[in-house]
Amino acid sequence: MTLPHRRFAHRPRTLLPAGLGALSALSLLSASLGAAQPAAAAPPGPPSPPGHATPAEARTAAHLESLRDDPDRLRAFFRALPKGGDLHNHLSGAVSTEYLIRLAGDDGLCVEEATMTAVAPPCGPGRRPAADARTDRAFHDALLRAWSMQDFPAGESGHDHFFATFGKFGEVTWRHPGKILAEVADSVVRQNQFYLETMTTPASQGARELAAKVGWDADLDRMHRRLLADGGLDGLVAEARQEADAALAEFRDTARCGTDDPAPGCRLLVRWISQVSRNSAPERVFTQMALGLRLASRDDRFVAVNLVQPEDGEISLRDYRLHMRMLDYLHRQYPDAHITLHAGELWPGLVKPEHLTFHIGEAVGTAHAERIGHGVDLVHEDDWQDLARRMARDEVAVEVPFTSNAQILGVKGADHPFAAYRAHGVPVVLATDDPGVSRTDISHEYQYASATYGLRYRELKDLARASLEYAFLPGRSLWRGNPTARGYVPVEACRGARPGLERPGAACRALLADSRKAAVQWRQEAAFAAFEQRFGRR
Repeated sequence: MTLPHRRFAHRPRTLLPAGLGALSALSLLSASLGAAQPAAAAPPGPPSPPGHATPAEARTAAHLESLRDDPDRLRAFFRALPKGGDLHNHLSGAVSTEYLIRLAGDDGLCVEEATMTAVAPPCGPGRRPAADARTDRAFHDALLRAWSMQDFPAGESGHDHFFATFGKFGEVTWRHPGKILAEVADSVVRQNQFYLETMTTPASQGARELAAKVGWDADLDRMHRRLLADGGLDGLVAEARQEADAALAEFRDTARCGTDDPAPGCRLLVRWISQVSRNSAPERVFTQMALGLRLASRDDRFVAVNLVQPEDGEISLRDYRLHMRMLDYLHRQYPDAHITLHAGELWPGLVKPEHLTFHIGEAVGTAHAERIGHGVDLVHEDDWQDLARRMARDEVAVEVPFTSNAQILGVKGADHPFAAYRAHGVPVVLATDDPGVSRTDISHEYQYASATYGLRYRELKDLARASLEYAFLPGRSLWRGNPTARGYVPVEACRGARPGLERPGAACRALLADSRKAAVQWRQEAAFAAFEQRFGRR
């Protein structure tokens, strides 16, 4: 059984954060402590106990219900809603397709007209300069459709088109990770979020070469020692950190951080999750896992590993249990690093029935996953209700990106296990997955949840709180106990405090200065206070 997520939230880190997101708890705290008290006849009180709305929450809830038949104002409400963090986000799939097309033109890349795939120059027969998209609208729109789900025709395989996009624009994304991060960070801040965990593939070529050099050994302990021999794995860690330094320098330059005109993304707290290509040979999968976990143990900018690529791929299905055993072994070697896994991103008809029965259970029970991505096939798992109760008990959160689940698997509405997870007390966080490819944003995900499942304001507010509670942020939480089960009640040090409206007491200030997690949570509560003042008095 996986260890409870909340145990890891309190662990110390030996390295100070660097680069993007290197906001101290004090700087995060200042954003809310310095906020002016909004003018209102009846300012909201402290966070309400479970089941009891404050007057401001009640007024805001009533305002939301009044907007149900007003699409434009409803959209504005959800865009302004403080929405915590995005914990399931792939950087290359999060950037807008329009920006990728622009970068391809700036870099002088070509497009293979038969496949609409970006390639390096020169542009010979059958290859068109990507820069042509600046003046040829038809070509631009064709790229937009090939590189995203824009105008995707009904009746075709959304699954296949979705996953094919990454190969088509991959020549663009690897060249400018910092520029891409700047564009994504700006969009996250404009969606009124405060934290981002985004997935990247560190030292990809180096990991491939080291894996080929050492080969596969079914004895995982011996395999790990072979990776460590002659500094091989540590060399990859150093390479990954150098890549991160270069990406962050490009980010800071693009976003104008440190100038008099910084982009919004400069104030976003960002951490990286290392991707593992699950449809690769075992030696490469194990090498990427070991690199990601060792990196997360040594560099505070990296927090976890995750398996990516289609879960229904031939190798992923064949080696699924092997991959879980790999993570079980490596978790014991790197207990301070986090694990979050795409698991259960499957549906009847996509795979044989037997593959629907164990993926989430293995991820939780064998691989020590602290969060599950997608988890769509929950009710097809063996003893799924017992599994859901275990996830609830251990606070294993499920990351839910509604739009990509609908596009890739065709699963939405009553078919989606969102309600089943909530009914069993499993922590749920809303996420975007690949908003650039999907042509969506986190506001849409919240609005969809509200409209489809009848969620009211307090439930939406707690979903936003959950996205920070189950983030891989160090430090103690602002909330007491298991907030999914018992409600979001502040710890004693901050009990009775009113974020955004007054300066907290000494004990609460000490917690916020010591804990990055609590500081970001406090920042969100201050944003809720301002939001409720704005929408609760209408």
